[in-house]
Amino acid sequence: MQIRAKTTRRSLLEAAATLFDERGYAGTSISDISTHSGRTSGAIYFHYASKEKLALAIVEEHFATWPHLISRHRQRGLPALEKLVALSFEVARAFRDDIVVRAGARLWAERKAIDTQLPAPFLGWIEAVTELLEEADRNGELADDVPPATTAHGIICAFFGLHTVSDALDGRRHIEERLDDLWHLLLRGLQAEPDPAALLERVRRPMRENQQTPGSA
Repeated sequence: MQIRAKTTRRSLLEAAATLFDERGYAGTSISDISTHSGRTSGAIYFHYASKEKLALAIVEEHFATWPHLISRHRQRGLPALEKLVALSFEVARAFRDDIVVRAGARLWAERKAIDTQLPAPFLGWIEAVTELLEEADRNGELADDVPPATTAHGIICAFFGLHTVSDALDGRRHIEERLDDLWHLLLRGLQAEPDPAALLERVRRPMRENQQTPGSA
């Protein structure tokens, strides 16, 4: 019963996420979610007491994606700046390909229309990027006079600003190319010995190889 309930909740969450991503919070009703999911409105209210609670669950799931992802990249045996760049590309793909991540981002942007308190964004990202820049500084990767905390704030602003523009212009279809361009610009000022092209090639080569491997995720 617990496994079935968990499966049902996930199915409803993904169905609602699809509609919230396409139509926004105000443009989606419980009736719409019922039709899209093939579940009754009663079943939806049994698992999620209101549309606000369902939206909150999607935003919380969005935020829950990141700690494991950050931890996995922090533990990789790579120089810190390479870990940071690799992490950014995986996050970009999640925003492009993961329906719950996409819906969570749109719902948070529409938070004033949702009558519930949503988690605060960006603070965890600024902290994680600051720690990676501090690691880069300790290891001699970072250019002189690059303050990690202030620089992390700027990187996060640039990264999520890029997502906003990419989403508006092409639905994030070209987000990886645009992110590559951004890192070419940023790394010139971040690296102690600037060579953005070489660093990006080291990071992106395994990504290309994984995409070309038959049956790879």
